[in-house]
Amino acid sequence: MNNMSNRYAGFKLLVVDDNQHNLFTLRSLVSRHMDVEILEAESGRQALELARANPDIDLIILDVQMPEMDGFETARMLKIYKKTSEIPVIFLTAAFKTEEFQQKGYDVGAADYLLKPIDDNQLLNKISTYFRLIGKERELNRILEQKVAERTAELHQANQHLENILCYMGEALLVLTPQGNITQVNPAACEMLGYEMQELEGMSIGDVFEEEGREQANAFMGMWLEALIRAGALRDIEAAFIARNGRRVPILFSRTAIVNQQGEIDEIICIAKNMSGYCRVDEAESMNPESEIS
Repeated sequence: MNNMSNRYAGFKLLVVDDNQHNLFTLRSLVSRHMDVEILEAESGRQALELARANPDIDLIILDVQMPEMDGFETARMLKIYKKTSEIPVIFLTAAFKTEEFQQKGYDVGAADYLLKPIDDNQLLNKISTYFRLIGKERELNRILEQKVAERTAELHQANQHLENILCYMGEALLVLTPQGNITQVNPAACEMLGYEMQELEGMSIGDVFEEEGREQANAFMGMWLEALIRAGALRDIEAAFIARNGRRVPILFSRTAIVNQQGEIDEIICIAKNMSGYCRVDEAESMNPESEIS
């Protein structure tokens, strides 16, 4: 057994036996071969107190035959409490005689059995096996946590990049529910419409869209949905926003539907380009006499 390059430093072992001589023997044996921290308890009740106070215990070696609270009852109580329920328990017993006895131990959460008198190599091999398994599980968890942290950082970076694009893009962005309520806007939309972000979020698109009345706005919204369901996107539509101060803002408007797996519209993405200061080519030409052919 003693060719162990890994002496399991950093692991914590709880040994429970009502016989002080047995505790001393176990402690001496384990300490000779491993650099683990060893806690000792002389009763089931003391074992429970130590386990609750030290939830980082990695393994418990538990004598079955103890007065008042035997090993079975102690193991059952350990499994009740969340902090101690996952700690593996190796039972020590001098009365391991029947399948019924063995099953009783497994029913209360025993991970393994060892018979008294203890075979030193067998005990050390059992302990090292569990520590190796625990060490591998910890390493896997560490790798998983590292990958999760890396992925989280990547997503954060991607989200930050997307937020920067939305924040600094010149066009107004409005995200709508299928009912036409605004759920998200970018700074360009706030600047174009003269509203604070918190004010726009929750308003209806009809509140800022150029329509004579609510009825027409709702009808127009219905036409949007029908067209979006058919086409998926409507691009470069000439329209106008009405800003908070009543100013008419001519826009070039595009709408895209975000559809779920059932084919239903989840969200509508609206992008509006401010066309103030722009005029159509035919209008410009009609206003310029020199453009006419003589």
